[in-house]
Amino acid sequence: MKKIIFTGLTAAILFSSCSSQKTETAGTESTAEATAVQQDAQAFLNQYSQTYQDLYTQSVEAEWASNTRIVEGDTTNAAATRRANEAFAAFTGSAENLQKAQALLDQKDQLTPLQVKQLEAVLYTGANNPQIIPDVVKARIKAETEQTEKLYGFNYRIYEKDVSTNDIDNMLRNENDVKLRQAAWEASKEVGPGLREGLLNLRQLRNQTVQSLGYDDYFSYQASDYGMTREEMMDLMQQVNEELRPLYRELHTYARYELAKKYGVKEVPEYLPAHWLPNRWGQDWSAMVNVEGLDLDAALKPKGAEWLVQQGERFYTSLGFPAMPETFYTKSSLYPLPEGVNYKKNNHASAWHMDLDKDVRSLMSVEPNSEWYETTHHELGHIYYYMTYTNPDVPVLLRGGANRAYHEAIGSVMGLAAMQKPFLAELNLIEKDAQTDEVQALLKEALSYVTFIPFSAGVMSEWEHDFYAKNLPADQLNERWWELAKKYQGIVPPTERGEQYLDPATKTHINDDAAQYYDYALSYVILFQLHDHIAKNILNQDPHATNYYGKKEVGNFLRDIMYPGASADWRQMLKEKTGEEFSARAMVDYFQPLMDYLKEQNKGRKYTI
Repeated sequence: MKKIIFTGLTAAILFSSCSSQKTETAGTESTAEATAVQQDAQAFLNQYSQTYQDLYTQSVEAEWASNTRIVEGDTTNAAATRRANEAFAAFTGSAENLQKAQALLDQKDQLTPLQVKQLEAVLYTGANNPQIIPDVVKARIKAETEQTEKLYGFNYRIYEKDVSTNDIDNMLRNENDVKLRQAAWEASKEVGPGLREGLLNLRQLRNQTVQSLGYDDYFSYQASDYGMTREEMMDLMQQVNEELRPLYRELHTYARYELAKKYGVKEVPEYLPAHWLPNRWGQDWSAMVNVEGLDLDAALKPKGAEWLVQQGERFYTSLGFPAMPETFYTKSSLYPLPEGVNYKKNNHASAWHMDLDKDVRSLMSVEPNSEWYETTHHELGHIYYYMTYTNPDVPVLLRGGANRAYHEAIGSVMGLAAMQKPFLAELNLIEKDAQTDEVQALLKEALSYVTFIPFSAGVMSEWEHDFYAKNLPADQLNERWWELAKKYQGIVPPTERGEQYLDPATKTHINDDAAQYYDYALSYVILFQLHDHIAKNILNQDPHATNYYGKKEVGNFLRDIMYPGASADWRQMLKEKTGEEFSARAMVDYFQPLMDYLKEQNKGRKYTI
């Protein structure tokens, strides 16, 4: 079980269980003795869970303060966060707790399955905080806090003018002047060099921490949460990449030629210049396409940012979920900071389960546009997942997703559903009889979902794998990043990016959500499996044109998945609920109608990947 921060694509604090811990089975015991073992285990778990929840809450409250109020030069929040995280680590990693959990698991055959899962979760969390090396754990916590402050406290500038990350993102989405685009893209990377020393230090500390309890490296530790080795996880990422490669190849070729035309470049480059794309990392190209009749930005602007959040809640309640607690609105940080305040906040969208109970919050910077509209629906998916598995049948230690990817998948399936035409028409965001080009609408979706896979399953996963598991040399960090970007995404930087830069560190997850970006790739595959099942088997609708709104049976299907939290086996859950094993089949099928169009568009064009 472990603490992670979900970021939006998604920060939540989530705990999930590990099924790969070593256990030994004891000999046959009498019923009375077996009952005694169960009672002993339950007494330990009750006591552990209470202290765990208290310390967890203090830790997350401190993290919240560190993310919502960043004052340059003020270390008050950082010190408080460090103290809270050290207390949490000292408890979860204590030798006494780990020894007791292991001793009980040595009698695994006499315990209930729920007790076994909780005890495995105790061991998994402890492996990240082992108090046999308390100085290393303390140093790691300190380093993580300092790295977060450097990342989110950074002052971005374009041509000597202060800008926010939202400003940079808007420029990359809308600016047609290639020089200005390059300036914005380069400004977004300026934070990297200052993070180098901290990231290299974190690698050493993260690896040392988990190696003390037998894991090979930090990447292996994170992958084990799925009951998989790092090699198995990387094989799965290769499988997903390969299944979607034919479609990505068509999109890549299409984008090279279309963007060259847009920017007035006569010679089409063999690889996509990174600053041509409407996203800092080239992970989402959907802003390239505007679908006529689907001008959401124009429809959303007059409604205001508050409407987006309230409408997100209305969507979930229409499916039969309860209203959001009032504290969600009073305690969250949902909108950009007002002008003139003397502090900053983390602008990366996130959802937080503050106490593993009723206190749920979101950290966003919502503006009334289509991107934040979709993101809001996604983040509320996390919030409703927390609220649903916070129930008497799910112990505190198992209040997490069936796996980490499920959390993202639930959020993403709601984001996808909220963008479909019949749903938008119901909300009067588009005309009910609006004539839209269905192929262009599908192209826009592919430029969001399909382009993400080479980045998540390829570049991010392989770079972090090499960084932690292969001890990637410090003088090859940026070189390896761009090697992978070229290989998987077919993207190159606008100018030479030597080792004086550290472009991977500009991605928040590399710093504060390390070695688990494959969660997002897995979640996209699961998302399309869930959506395919909902559309075809519950709604009897075309997966490209669904309307979940008001359909209680959709809410029931999702609630069944969300309710057991991490007490359910993720593979079994997927097979039971959708009728198939984990596979990109549904995702490939969804975009199949686009292939003929792209092949026609790309006739006579040169393929380079």
